[in-house]
Amino acid sequence: MSTDATNRAVTDAPHTAAEGARHPRALAPGNLILTVVLSVFGAVVGVQLLATLGVTPSTSLIGALAAMTLARVPLVAFRGFRSVHAQNLAQTSISSATFGAANSLFLPIGIPFLFGMDDMIIPMLVGVSVAMLVDAWLLYRMYDTPAFPAKNPWPLGLAAAEAIRAGDEGGRRAKVLGLGLVTGLVGAVFSLPMSAFGVALIGGFGAMAAFGVGLLFTQYADPLFGLDLNAMYLPHGMMIGAGLVALVQVGRTILGARRTNAARSRSAGAPGGAEEGAEDGARRLGRSMRLGLGAYLAISVLLAFGTGAATHMSPGMLIGFLVYASVAAFLHELLVGIASMHSGWFPAFAIALITLLLGILIGFPPEALVVLSGFTAATGPAFADMGYDLKTGYLLRGENTDPAFELEGRRQQLIAAMIGFGVAIVVVLISYRMFFDNGQTAPIDAAYVAAIKAGPSVETAKHLALWAVPGAVVQLVGGSRRQLGILLATGLLITTPMAGWMVAAGIAARVLAPRLLGRDVKGDLEVFAGGAIAGDALYSFGNGVFKAAK
Repeated sequence: MSTDATNRAVTDAPHTAAEGARHPRALAPGNLILTVVLSVFGAVVGVQLLATLGVTPSTSLIGALAAMTLARVPLVAFRGFRSVHAQNLAQTSISSATFGAANSLFLPIGIPFLFGMDDMIIPMLVGVSVAMLVDAWLLYRMYDTPAFPAKNPWPLGLAAAEAIRAGDEGGRRAKVLGLGLVTGLVGAVFSLPMSAFGVALIGGFGAMAAFGVGLLFTQYADPLFGLDLNAMYLPHGMMIGAGLVALVQVGRTILGARRTNAARSRSAGAPGGAEEGAEDGARRLGRSMRLGLGAYLAISVLLAFGTGAATHMSPGMLIGFLVYASVAAFLHELLVGIASMHSGWFPAFAIALITLLLGILIGFPPEALVVLSGFTAATGPAFADMGYDLKTGYLLRGENTDPAFELEGRRQQLIAAMIGFGVAIVVVLISYRMFFDNGQTAPIDAAYVAAIKAGPSVETAKHLALWAVPGAVVQLVGGSRRQLGILLATGLLITTPMAGWMVAAGIAARVLAPRLLGRDVKGDLEVFAGGAIAGDALYSFGNGVFKAAK
C-alpha cells in the first residue's frame, strides 16, 4: 500500500519542498484508504455527539495521530505516512467529514423533521450537501486573500500544525508542545476552556481584547446588572451591524486593489512582487465572491422548488426570498469565517438564527423559513474548517517559501476534504432516519423551529435595529484588519463559562512573558498555545465520546 502513486512520498523535507519533490497525492491508494476510513469515523462521531450532546468536536488531531501511528509501523507500506504532508491530508479529511456531517448536513435536515415536514428532508439534504461543497471550495479560493490572510491566527490550524511538527522533529519544540498539551488537558478536566487561553496567546491583540470583553460581559450581564442579553437581542443586533460593515469593508478592499492596479497599468513601472501578490489576492477574492453569490442563488432556487416552498409564495415574494436567502447564506459564511480565523470559535448556530429572525421579520411563510434556516446553517462550518486545515498545511509547507509547492499542497488538501465531505453525505443519508426515529436532532434545531412558530415581532425588530448601530460603529473604528465588531459580537454570542477569564489570562501571559523570560519567548508561546488548544480539543473529544457511549 503506497501513499503516493510513484512510491515517492515527501519524507526527506517535511516542512518545505525539496528540489523537485512532489506533494503526496490525496488519491494515492494508501492516502485514499486512510482518508476514507478516518472520514467514516469522523462523520459517525460528529453526528452522534451533535445528536446526543449538542456539540461537534474537533477531530483534526485524531487524524494526524492516526497517520503518525501508522508511520511508526515498521513496514514499507506505511513509510509514506512519515511525511508531515501526508499527515496533513489525513487530518484534513477527518475534520471535514466531522463538521460536514454534523453541522452542515445533519443539523439542517432536523429542522423540517421537527416542523413535521418529512417530505422536505431529502430535498433539503441534497441542497445543503451542494452548499457544503461550495462552502469549502470558496474558502479554498479565498484563502490567503485580503479578507482571509494566511498569516492570521486560524488557531485550530496552528494547533494541529504544531502537534504534527512536534511529532516529526521532537526536541525542544516537542517539550514545549507537551507542556502546553498537559496544561490544556488539566485545565479541561476542571472545566476550564483552555482553547480560549491558547487563542489569546496567538490572536491579534485588539481582536482578542474585544473577544474577551464580549465573553465577560455575557457572563456577568445578568448576575451583576440584571440584563438578559438574548431577550434584548443585543448580541444579534451587534453582529448584524458589524457584519454589514465588514461586508462593505471587504468590498472596499477589492475596489481599492482594482484602482491601484489600473493606476499602475497606466504608468510605466511594473508592480513589485509583494504588491502584485496582494492585488492578485484581491482579484481572486472579488471573483470568488461573485461566483459564491451565483452558486448560492442557484442552490436557493434548487431548495425553494425542490422542497416545494416556492409554491407557498407569490412570484414577487419568491424572487425576494431567493435574493435574501443567497445573500444571507453568503454573509453567514463570511462572518463565521472571520470569527473562526481570529478566535477559533465559529458562532454558526447564532448567526444562522440572526438570518432567520430577519427572514421572519420580512414575512416569509413558514415553509420558506424552514428552508432558509437549514440553508444558512449549512454554510459556514465547512468554510471555517477548511481555513483551519489550510492553515495547518501552510505552516507545514514552510509558509509559502515555495509558492508552487504551496499551491499544489492546497489542491491536494481540497481533494482530501472533498473525500471527507463525500463520506459525510453518505453517512448522514444512511443514518439520519435512525436518529430521527429515536427523537434525536441537533438541539439548536428546536430553537429555530420555536422562532418560526413564534412569528414576527415589532419589539424584536426594534431591538435588532437599535443594537446594530453600536456593532457597526465598533467594526468601523476597528477596521477590516482587526475586526473588532465581529469579535465583540462573537464574544457576546458565546456563553461558555469562564471563557472570558481565560482570554484575559492569555492576554496577560503574552504581555508578561517577554518581560520575564525575554523577547525570544514569542516562538515558544505559539508552540505552547498550540499544545493548550490541542489538549482542550482532545479532552473534549474523548469526554464527548465517553458520555455518548454511556
